[in-house]
Amino acid sequence: MAEDVVWFSEVDRNDVQYVGGKGANLGELYKAKMPVPNGFIVTAQAYFENVKETGAIDRIKGLLFNLDIENPVSLQEKAEACQKEIKEMLLNEKLAKKIDKFYKELSGGRDVYVAVRSSATAEDLPEASFAGQQATFLNILGKKALRRAILDAWASLFEARAIFYRVQQNFDHFKVGIAIPVQIMVQSEVSGIMFTQDPVTNDKDTMIIEAVYGLGEFIVGGLVTPDHYEVKSKDLTISKKEIVVQDKQLVRAKNKNKQNKTLAVSKLYGKLQKLSDEKIVELAKIGKKVEKHYFFPQDLEWAMEDDKLFIVQTRPITTFKKVGEELEKKKAPLVTDSLTPLVIGAPASPAIGTGKVVIIHSPKELFKVKAGDVLVTEMTNPDYVPAMKRAVAIVTDLGGRTSHAAIVSRELGIACVVGTGKATKKLKDGMIVTVDGANGAVYKGSPKMSKKEITQKAHQTDSIHRKTATHVYVNLAEPELAAEVAAKNVDGVGLLRAEFILAAIGTHPKKFIEDGKSEEFTSDLAFKLSIFGRNFDERPVIYRATDLKSNEYRNLKGGEKYEPVEPNPMLGYRGAFRYIKDPDIFKLELAAIKRARVKHKNLHLMIPFVRSVEELKSVKTLVASEGLFEDKTFKFWMMAEIPVNVIMLEEFIEVGIDGVSIGSNDLTMLMLGTDRDNEEVASEFNELNPAVLWALEKIVKTCARNNITCSICGQAPSIYPELTQKLVSWGITSVSVNPDVIDKTRKFIYEAEHKLITKT
Repeated sequence: MAEDVVWFSEVDRNDVQYVGGKGANLGELYKAKMPVPNGFIVTAQAYFENVKETGAIDRIKGLLFNLDIENPVSLQEKAEACQKEIKEMLLNEKLAKKIDKFYKELSGGRDVYVAVRSSATAEDLPEASFAGQQATFLNILGKKALRRAILDAWASLFEARAIFYRVQQNFDHFKVGIAIPVQIMVQSEVSGIMFTQDPVTNDKDTMIIEAVYGLGEFIVGGLVTPDHYEVKSKDLTISKKEIVVQDKQLVRAKNKNKQNKTLAVSKLYGKLQKLSDEKIVELAKIGKKVEKHYFFPQDLEWAMEDDKLFIVQTRPITTFKKVGEELEKKKAPLVTDSLTPLVIGAPASPAIGTGKVVIIHSPKELFKVKAGDVLVTEMTNPDYVPAMKRAVAIVTDLGGRTSHAAIVSRELGIACVVGTGKATKKLKDGMIVTVDGANGAVYKGSPKMSKKEITQKAHQTDSIHRKTATHVYVNLAEPELAAEVAAKNVDGVGLLRAEFILAAIGTHPKKFIEDGKSEEFTSDLAFKLSIFGRNFDERPVIYRATDLKSNEYRNLKGGEKYEPVEPNPMLGYRGAFRYIKDPDIFKLELAAIKRARVKHKNLHLMIPFVRSVEELKSVKTLVASEGLFEDKTFKFWMMAEIPVNVIMLEEFIEVGIDGVSIGSNDLTMLMLGTDRDNEEVASEFNELNPAVLWALEKIVKTCARNNITCSICGQAPSIYPELTQKLVSWGITSVSVNPDVIDKTRKFIYEAEHKLITKT
């Protein structure tokens, strides 16, 4: 990208190296016609050219020579000197004029207020993301103020917290650029944050929305405790509301010398629900659209002005992959039922931490926090990150589950309780406390059991040690979670989704082929499959071949070139038909499976969405051509998710398959003619409908009669004990569920098998 200033409409998610994570996402959403205020971006190229031309970069290199990030005083001094070098620069005249031109066009001739955001080229990425590394400037008015704000935003690249973070992440200070999105300012009456999946519990069916009066800086910085709303993404029902009294808000200042000011909120107004139920649902709908567009859970910032909702930022939720394993390891039950909590707040990071209380009132006191301490403060900001990394737990007076303290604690994998209201007054320096981040409580003293004993106890419960004849498999997608899930009481992977692995690779497989990089794709996929094979050892791992629909494939880099635009992708170009019509991609998958199976014989293949017996035969021929059937240990499965699979199952089995897995979600939708993702008709989705039960029974009994394995990979068995009992009585051989309900499902199966035995 040669341009140094571009409109949102000219960039998308593939332009991170030029416009940074925030800029790329704003362009992506704007082009996708999401409710994003318009704006332009001063690219990272402009930053690099200006700091080089003025010699600032060379002077900064000198300042950072022999830097010791563990010395907070020295780090702060060097950071301020670096920032001064940038703030005192003169913008390149050509660039300055171009910024003026874009601002004038954005303003429509009359100066408008804008938000000036920082978008570092290594920020807001799933693999590199602590919140708030660079600065944001709100309510900037006029060309002169805009130029100053851009220099200040560039300078924020060398805030002490940002320097510390880059060293920790092994990023080169001088290869990380910074772009500056300039966006029409939303003068929000209400603003907040939305997670399209619960970042604390990882519940994929729960959306989290938090809201405050005024501009959103107060909620991000934890300066106030927000309203907390939970929405079920399946049917968009509001499942939980916590209304919090707000006594202050941030608004635009009328004084030209000051952009923003803090105003008191009246007691009556402060007690009200910030966002109406109608707007909560409307916002949740937008969140679902954004998540569907990205094919990944999102962390969004939103604002509402004149009753209209806007999205002003989005980024991937980073905690699922980065620290999912650590959080799960550190999860613990309540320390002991006999203890009374000293303070109670919102659970923000589900780990447990015990240590000495260190109360901090400003960043200047952070040196007091030593390794293993519990950091207690009014609220945190990005300057606190070095101390947070030393702490075993964080407790704050203010803030919600979407505040800086909560987000960073989840990324670090340490316990966090926020919004206690009185932790800095109730807790005392030097006091030993235990912070239960899963339940939002802080207890006096150490737990009666050590962390090791707590973990051992958790693994000695009935649910962990139950054994069942019916296997309990798990649905998985992320290689990063393989080790942690494999350690659970699970018998294998019943559904290894290819779609998430492809989304992580990020580029359309056809582009790899066209660019002559087929080996690169195969190698990457084989490596990721091997992670699952290695961690599950002798337990089976059933890999479902790619079943991305055309609209999802289009989201991959280069996808628009290769994918058709379909009116109904769910019933379109997908599954087995795709492999037959265009076998090149499927052959790359088969090559990857074959390569991974050299060391991991537990890896097997399942074919999705097979519309006819002839399709299955053709796909089996393709698999045979790659030599996979030459290994007698290789298993070939088929998904049963279309009514034709139920009606003609005997004929499908005759083709030669080793197992069937029921895709209960698609099967239920197609049996009942309803779309569970469409809120208008989602209420009609019912896995216990007699027609669906008839289909399930027919599949299970037909498989049993033909001596092949039969599994089900929907969530229904973990929700409906009565369905689990029926499946077991019919003879199902395995049930595959999400990791969070493994033990619950094992319990249902155990009880169902016990009833079956006692009856006989």
